[in-house]
Amino acid sequence: MLRESKKSIGRANESGMAQRVGRNVRGLRQAQGLTLSELAGGAGISLAMLSRVETGDVSPSLETLAALAEALGTSASALLKDEAAQQSDAQLVKKGEGLEVVRRGTGRGHTYHLLASDRGPRRAFEPFLVTLTSKSEIFPEFDHPGVEFIHILEGSLRYRHGPESYLLRPGDSLTFRGDVPHGPDKLLKLPVRMLSIIIYSGAEAARDEPG
Repeated sequence: MLRESKKSIGRANESGMAQRVGRNVRGLRQAQGLTLSELAGGAGISLAMLSRVETGDVSPSLETLAALAEALGTSASALLKDEAAQQSDAQLVKKGEGLEVVRRGTGRGHTYHLLASDRGPRRAFEPFLVTLTSKSEIFPEFDHPGVEFIHILEGSLRYRHGPESYLLRPGDSLTFRGDVPHGPDKLLKLPVRMLSIIIYSGAEAARDEPG
């Protein structure tokens, strides 16, 4: 009887962990505006497996958990935490250590390194280091909630926001509404590296990517 009771407790604990991981994965995916297919592709797992993870039907292996965490720009331990227990401690990201994450611009040759993570499914802001190279499309178009601030660190480009096009060189900054279509208009000197920070109001959810 005692052995059966221990087994029941073990199954309950495992089920609770699976549900917790599923909620965290789904919340972060939706906050970043990723579809199931996009996250599954970025993490290198099947769509069916991701669906089962999000619904809490299966406890992911450590390998799958690590792959999902990397694609979402967080840590495996964060996916295991109860959201209510997560703390907003200071975060230090050393040079070159920002997590490379999957965004909708990734398929267009853009590289995104998340400079802060583990902030829960609703984020007040998202800071990215964005890199554009010769493999990048010149004319991707983005729109998202909030206000975006970009600061050019390297290279130069013309950047479009609505009907206007701005010449940006190292040291230049541009701030604009994210819900107006925007994106690179012409890449002039490669590579282009820029800091992109999206700031959301309390009523807005982080659901899309920087441009």
